[in-house]
Amino acid sequence: MDNFVSYTSLVAAFVVGFFALRMVYHLYFHPLAKFPGPKLAAATFLYEFYYDVIKSGMYIWEIERMHDKYGPIVRINPRELHIRDSAYYEDIHAGSSRKRSKDPDYAVAFGAPFSLVGTISHDHHRFRRNLLNNYFSKRSVTSLGPSIHEKVDKLIARFEEAHAAASVLHLQLDFAALTADVITDYCYGWSYGYLDGAAARSNDLVDAVNGLMVMFHVNRFFPFLITVFRNSPPALVRWLQPHMADLFDFKSRLRQQAADALEKKSVEKVDGEDRLNVFDALTSLDVPAQERTLDRLEDESALLLGAGTETTARAITVSMFHLIRDKEVMGKLRAELKTVLETPRSKASWLELEKLPYLTGVVNEGLRLSHGMTARLARISPNEPMSYKDWNIPIGTHYKVQTNISREFADHHSSQTPVSQSNYFVHMDPTLFPEPAKFDPERWVRAAENGEYLSRYIVSFTKGSRQCLGMNLAYAEIYLAIAHIARRIDFALYETTADSVCVYRDLGIGCPKVGLFGVRATVKGIVEE
Repeated sequence: MDNFVSYTSLVAAFVVGFFALRMVYHLYFHPLAKFPGPKLAAATFLYEFYYDVIKSGMYIWEIERMHDKYGPIVRINPRELHIRDSAYYEDIHAGSSRKRSKDPDYAVAFGAPFSLVGTISHDHHRFRRNLLNNYFSKRSVTSLGPSIHEKVDKLIARFEEAHAAASVLHLQLDFAALTADVITDYCYGWSYGYLDGAAARSNDLVDAVNGLMVMFHVNRFFPFLITVFRNSPPALVRWLQPHMADLFDFKSRLRQQAADALEKKSVEKVDGEDRLNVFDALTSLDVPAQERTLDRLEDESALLLGAGTETTARAITVSMFHLIRDKEVMGKLRAELKTVLETPRSKASWLELEKLPYLTGVVNEGLRLSHGMTARLARISPNEPMSYKDWNIPIGTHYKVQTNISREFADHHSSQTPVSQSNYFVHMDPTLFPEPAKFDPERWVRAAENGEYLSRYIVSFTKGSRQCLGMNLAYAEIYLAIAHIARRIDFALYETTADSVCVYRDLGIGCPKVGLFGVRATVKGIVEE
């Protein structure tokens, strides 16, 4: 017994000593030791863990407090710097001429290591992105106009039915039904048909994406849980985390389509503009064999589906919330829309609509106040040191993804320095957007008249070489949906306030204090002239 107690004491002393020495190293000998910030955040990841995991996505506000106290550059954990300076965002998210790699700790959080989102190195990401660039080019997306129009018409018909039935709509689910049907039809050649019935009322894809994001910070600290969930019996996963089970069900469907695509792939090469769907692009015989694996196809297709559904629907929902709430804004928009949509049933293309200044202001405000990802999408400069004002930021060269232990025990290489800036701080920067919480399309009209490039600071799709692949598709859907729905439908909010669409916590995407993001409304009238 005495030997056991002595052995236990020795192990405990070793563990305590190890962490004490590690904290001393972080505080006084680490390459980031001289950067400003709270000592506790510099010493241990537990500080960040407390705010983002225990308090569920509240570290963003602690980072804001750090900047208020320490200035525009702060050390927010032992290895990461955060810079709150909107003008510096494009240095972090630089173009292809300046290499930027993804921080492995953030790449792993999405649970899709073989996708573009999970690709760490700059060169590997560029190769993978090039496989799909033509597919998501503006030319390709423009040709999709009739298909998007068809689905918008289905959604408007749903709203007309809701008017007749005096039913309450969950607009986030309805808009997600639209974007899900568009992305699946376009990318995979089939549609889930959310707009064809009552499925939008229980859109399991929205539940799946929300389930993943609820686990975002947990996955960052304990990435091995993704593997555990993947290898657990489906019944157990559904009991432990029902929304994550929905996600894995979707991935299973896509995995089967990927397997079918690999099995029937002919020896003929498939040219870029003639590809029938995303799987044609990813399984082309021009692509190296190691890039045509089932895991790769599953991860890429699942991320395209999730990213192409929720965030686009969220931007439309935010715009529509403010249009419903502010009759003056809606009136100005409709007056402008009548210049291209003579009647409520008229049609206009994306290219026609994006020329309308006030509508563009509505679109930009919706993107700005929905933010895209609120998570810090940190970048590492692998080839050259970054600098900010008088600060030289150490170069990052080594990548070690932790897959079976927590970040607190991770042995990160000291030269790996992630640098981040949350989209939220750019979009809510009062020096760029006075009264930043206000939905003000006029600010974009004024900026355009003054020759100001204000859209540079819309970072919902990030910037640089890792900018969202589906940005053009998202813009097309947002313009076409807002214009034609606003021209045709009069809504009234139902038990919904601004708190329902605000950012109270950061779970990768912004979430309100209670429940999930969303807007409930009724249709109070159909515009006939």
